[in-house]
Amino acid sequence: MSFPYKRVLVIGATSGIGEALASRFVAEGACVIAVGRRKENLEAFVHKHGKDKTTAVPFDITALDKIPNFATNITSTYGDLDCILMNSGIQRGIDFSKPDTVDMDVIETEYKTNYLSFLALTKAFLPFLQSKQQESALMFTTSGLALVPITRCPNYCASKAALHHWILVLRKQLGDSKIKVVELFPPAVQTELHDEKHQPDIKNGRQIGMPLDQFTNEAYAGLASGKEEIPVGDAASWYDAFEPQRQQLFNKMAG
Repeated sequence: MSFPYKRVLVIGATSGIGEALASRFVAEGACVIAVGRRKENLEAFVHKHGKDKTTAVPFDITALDKIPNFATNITSTYGDLDCILMNSGIQRGIDFSKPDTVDMDVIETEYKTNYLSFLALTKAFLPFLQSKQQESALMFTTSGLALVPITRCPNYCASKAALHHWILVLRKQLGDSKIKVVELFPPAVQTELHDEKHQPDIKNGRQIGMPLDQFTNEAYAGLASGKEEIPVGDAASWYDAFEPQRQQLFNKMAG
């Protein structure tokens, strides 16, 4: 199934889900602007796929004050941009039963990466997308943990739940526009998110969850089909258990 967008900005494309989906977009004929902190990974991505189809833009989305200029530079250079996938995310284990171990700087960075940066990026890019005559898309990677939390990473779960609720409202607010708002709910996926270097309490973290290739195939099928919400794997069963009913209440409240 072909991808409906022609130039995609993938934020968080240096590894894992972001890199895999960016590669799939290229394979399906789209041009990709790959964004992330690790310049060497971005350069490897461009070398793999070619400069005719890919561009690398190193950027740290936690620098919230620099996001407006970042967005202006992207949109002034790529006027045909019609899709943005915000995929960046970090996960850290936090145990509030041991308050002396809780580092508020870590919590702030995690929340800024997973939530606040997405709001700042959306605010910065919306005027450009609203000015376009054709359909465009804002796509967000949240998590199955936005629906059902686990105990070892409460701030991660909270940041994804906040993002999920905000996306519901954003979609409603943009309902009369030509901007499609899409949410992707991954389950645990075999990526570096769970690596020991990031979360020392997890051993063999790269083996946790769904294989990345399987996830990418299922996620892409949902994105290409035009669905607005795409829960995958375990996230799909959690979603089906209660989310449609909850969103009925939301839609009733929203009017």
